[in-house]
Amino acid sequence: MAFTKSAANVWALARREVQSYFASPVAYVVLALFLFLFGYFFSDYLFVFLERSMGRGGFGAPSEPLNLNQDLIRFVLLSASVVLLFLVPMLTMRAFAEEIRSGTIELLLTSPLTDFQIVLGKFLGALFLYAAMLLLTSLHMAILFYFGDPEWKPLLVGYVGLLLLGSAFISFGLVFSSLTRNQIVAGFLTFGTFLFLWLIEYAESWAGPASGVVTYLSVTKHLEELAKGVVDSRDVVYYLTFTGLGLFLSKQSLESLRWRG
Repeated sequence: MAFTKSAANVWALARREVQSYFASPVAYVVLALFLFLFGYFFSDYLFVFLERSMGRGGFGAPSEPLNLNQDLIRFVLLSASVVLLFLVPMLTMRAFAEEIRSGTIELLLTSPLTDFQIVLGKFLGALFLYAAMLLLTSLHMAILFYFGDPEWKPLLVGYVGLLLLGSAFISFGLVFSSLTRNQIVAGFLTFGTFLFLWLIEYAESWAGPASGVVTYLSVTKHLEELAKGVVDSRDVVYYLTFTGLGLFLSKQSLESLRWRG
């Protein structure tokens, strides 16, 4: 009974978050930007794929037949992950910052919801919008299935990888949003952290004995195998741990707000 009530509370808050996204330009701007950039990368890589398959454009004839999953879809998904570095902060920057600025955070904290339910509701609301973004890109993949014959299992694994990556990004975006009342500051802090975790893999060459740790910390490095359709438990555990840590820190930050209030 208690679990059912808790789930209902989380769902109600998540639904409210989704409605608030679409009540402002945020959802439409993020969706439009993501679909535009995803479509650009898709068409660009598709053009290169076709040129390579026909031995044109300065490409020699491939020694082996090209594979849609490995030679096209994989690169599109990896490029999409870079776009998310810029767009996910736009989804999360207002989650708590706007509540703090407007004073509605006090109403939220005095409601029957627990801190974790509040964090989880905010998280699921942003995750739903993010999942909708990914779902809309399936229209591009439908073109490949109509004209070609890609493997659906590696494609599904690649999308699960993007979902895990987005979950990790969203959880930490909530942390920074809960630390300030300024949405812009929250967005820049989130983007800066993501950019650092993306660029850190380039420090592998001079990290010496710590190169393994540096490589493991790279947030996009773990997507490479998933984009190929290869499920490595280390990559899945990394993203789940990253997400869990973000949710935990968000809860702790919210708890500190409660005590300061």
